[in-house]
Amino acid sequence: MVHFSNLKQPSNATAVILFADGTAFFGRGFGAETKTVGEICFNTGICGYQETLTDPSYAGQIINFTFPHIGNVGANIDDMECSKPAARGLIVREDLTSPSNWRSEEHLDSWLKKHNIPGIAGIDTRALTRHIRDNGAPHGVIYYNESGQFDLEALYEEAKSWPGLEGMDLAIEVTCDAPYSWNQKKWTIEDGYTEQTAPEFKVVAIDYGAKNNILRCLAQAGFDVTVVPANTSADEIMSYNPDGVFLSNGPGDPAATGQYAIPTIQALIEKNVPIFGICLGHQLLGLSLGAKTKKMHLGHRGANQPVKDLTTGKVEITSQNHGFEVIEGSLPEGVEQSHVSLFDGSNEGLHVPGKPIFSVQYHPEASPGPEDSYYLFERFAENIRKVKAAKAA
Repeated sequence: MVHFSNLKQPSNATAVILFADGTAFFGRGFGAETKTVGEICFNTGICGYQETLTDPSYAGQIINFTFPHIGNVGANIDDMECSKPAARGLIVREDLTSPSNWRSEEHLDSWLKKHNIPGIAGIDTRALTRHIRDNGAPHGVIYYNESGQFDLEALYEEAKSWPGLEGMDLAIEVTCDAPYSWNQKKWTIEDGYTEQTAPEFKVVAIDYGAKNNILRCLAQAGFDVTVVPANTSADEIMSYNPDGVFLSNGPGDPAATGQYAIPTIQALIEKNVPIFGICLGHQLLGLSLGAKTKKMHLGHRGANQPVKDLTTGKVEITSQNHGFEVIEGSLPEGVEQSHVSLFDGSNEGLHVPGKPIFSVQYHPEASPGPEDSYYLFERFAENIRKVKAAKAA
């Protein structure tokens, strides 16, 4: 039993983080004056905090930002990666920076209040990151209470009883409610967002928690995109007569989402339709092909992750956000590893030789992060061209 009677609370504390192991950090609250529980992870990116907070892959998670200056860009509608934030809370070292960017539409603090997301500042984020690094991503509670009154015993029980992401299907919570079309292309400083008016191919994107910029990259690469909910059947997907199928990113345990996703993907594989998956879509494709997945000790979250493309020998710096991985040693005969992490050697991609099927663990659309991997959207289009040419021959 953990006891908190001897824990010294600073007099100016208005928020606390409490882990399921009893570790506590006090700080200054901001954003919504409320409480949230989730898995606490750290993100090493130095830009794009709004894109990170609105990435559906962060559903169920509280983000510890290792970069100290959060808030300097403010918040705006263009940097939303979904209709509402997916992350449950945020942890920062310094008080939120006032916005000083021409694209800012409001202060990050008011944006967080509007979306009922609490944050805590004044935390030694290096110490917290080391704690997560050494012990794994903990379950924890952030509680912002301006009065500074905290029932630590109750918060501890709440953190301890939270079930965690393993075995949790979160894709069904963040997926779209109904099919819809998408034609918006990538943002440019000259024109903002423009529309794809002359698509070359039709693609169905299965939404397990798709980021907007992924859909923009598909449109940019020449696709007419139809987005469908995560539990859409293979027959319904094929009723759109797609030239290819895209498996999106998303949160939670791939094995849990796989209960309904795997039969659909396997049926699509049987139809020999070109398939491209990323993040959760990569994990689900791996499971559908006979591989296994597992929860990682830490996962990869940031925009500086080096990955080697084994098909070309090139190294790319990638944006990543995942806590599960495909086990490379579990790939069955006829399925090959295509990309590998140069940080820890974990699997970062797979392909099926002789078939137009491939996937990667990381985020080639970036947002935030480098754009080294945009070529994968073009590789998807080239696979479709080859399939159509073979059918026409």
